[in-house]
Amino acid sequence: MSGAVVIGAGPGIGQAVARRFAKEGLPVGVIARTEATATAAAEAVGRIGPRAVARTADSTDETALRIALDAIADELGPPDVVVYNAALIRPDTPGELSARAHLDAWAVNVVGALTAAAHVAPAMASRGSGTFLVTGGMPEPKREYVSLSLGKAGVRTLVALLDQEYGPSGVHVASVTVDGPVAPGTAFDPEHIAEHYWRLHTQPRHAWQQEIVHDGR
Repeated sequence: MSGAVVIGAGPGIGQAVARRFAKEGLPVGVIARTEATATAAAEAVGRIGPRAVARTADSTDETALRIALDAIADELGPPDVVVYNAALIRPDTPGELSARAHLDAWAVNVVGALTAAAHVAPAMASRGSGTFLVTGGMPEPKREYVSLSLGKAGVRTLVALLDQEYGPSGVHVASVTVDGPVAPGTAFDPEHIAEHYWRLHTQPRHAWQQEIVHDGR
């Protein structure tokens, strides 16, 4: 059985999603920017599922990200589902960041997702099935989070474009929009949020949703 890949497998949503897929018996590949984070995620997943593979890559490094995805596919097979969870989250007001800083944020929040999709979705389309999910946020723009608001608006548009490109061939492209601060034991517990990713992956084609908003209610 081919499995799942989670890009941005940090200790919050990323690890929770990886564990959720592992709970269903899927082998899981995790990609993180640092070896320590990737190893911790793989160990957490390995305690639940049949197999976990860890690779490191900065999501803004196109070559490194593609190599990591290929390495996981070599071990686990072409993935059934890929989750892009990487994001640069920081407060900034209009005019506070330099143009370079905005480009760096855009590279993590949007371009990395496009790179990942462009690498895995064509094969999914060729076989007529697959899921590509992106963690979204900021349903409404906030002036105190300019770069993140712009990035998450970009994610919403990217998901629509990817759906136009690959949806007709059987690839379910969608986002999970998290409208609040993620923290265990709250209405934004990552374990609860992770359920949305599994539900999207298992939705029948006639009932596909393109976005689920987790607002804590």
